[in-house]
Amino acid sequence: MSFSGGGLRHTIFAACMLAGMLSPAVAAGPDSVEPVEITARPIGQFRIGHDDKQFGPLEFVGGLEMTSASRDFGALSAFRFLKPGSDFIGVADTGFWFFGSVTHDADKRPSGIQNFRMQQMVDEAGQPIDKKWQVDAEGLAVKDGIATVGFERNQRVAQFKIDPDGMKAPFKQLDFQVPAKELRQNRGFETVTHAHPYGQHEGGLVVVSEKSLDKAGNIYAAIIEGPHKGVFTVKRNGDFDITDGAFLPDGDLLLLERSFSMAGGVKMRLRRIYGESVEKGAVADGPVLLEADMGYQIDNMEGLDVWTRDDGALMVSLMSDDNHSILQRNLYLEFVLHED
Repeated sequence: MSFSGGGLRHTIFAACMLAGMLSPAVAAGPDSVEPVEITARPIGQFRIGHDDKQFGPLEFVGGLEMTSASRDFGALSAFRFLKPGSDFIGVADTGFWFFGSVTHDADKRPSGIQNFRMQQMVDEAGQPIDKKWQVDAEGLAVKDGIATVGFERNQRVAQFKIDPDGMKAPFKQLDFQVPAKELRQNRGFETVTHAHPYGQHEGGLVVVSEKSLDKAGNIYAAIIEGPHKGVFTVKRNGDFDITDGAFLPDGDLLLLERSFSMAGGVKMRLRRIYGESVEKGAVADGPVLLEADMGYQIDNMEGLDVWTRDDGALMVSLMSDDNHSILQRNLYLEFVLHED
């Protein structure tokens, strides 16, 4: 289902998004790993009804619309590749882990999702957590077999050992630097990412909130590891909120942003934040690379990762959160980010 126009349709769609953001759907599932069969419909056009591939510095490669009969599938908030462009781990804001693999055809376009499975997050006793306000997972970083997750509502940043056959309770809680009183209940850390390993933060964790604003109207963020820990902010640009981010090879921070209104529906944007502005006490900012509305194949875009393809191309992958609504979609999109 493509949302390319129509005021009523935009209004219904935006209302479903708002309901999902204010009160994530409760999905009950097993505490063991659950195989989930995914049907993936290829997406050949990014701009609906047009064959153009180039959108500023981003070249659309292809995408997938993912559906499943499983009632737990959906609400995909963040993901990271464990193998570039292939095996991935993710979190859903309904309190689930998910794993799977993206497949590609001979022309390097995404062609399907294989070996997808889900598991509820568990407590120290290994029991599934049914109080979803405790497991509203929104941001994810991966390094050296450790998954670092940002949670909203019960605001925290926690670390887990990655085990696709059975994720356990977190083994560590991190100091996220930002005063807890400054974090809005449903606007906490949506971006959790590792800085460039050879940059000023030496691969340390950086977190960015969705829309927790300081007195100047800028968005709270922090470097929470490395030699230069401390709070900074990201300049808010228009009515867009931040839903994910990842560092590029040159040290800049690529942010995924989302906007929605009852009249106009949902929009997405990619913004490149200058790496040198990501430092304690600074207001980080940078140019917009791409902006798209409902005339494009987008939805509630919440997940982003950056990776390098086997031919050396710098890739940007995006994923959407359907809020468990029949009017929204789970999408996977791939772009080449041209640096010249």
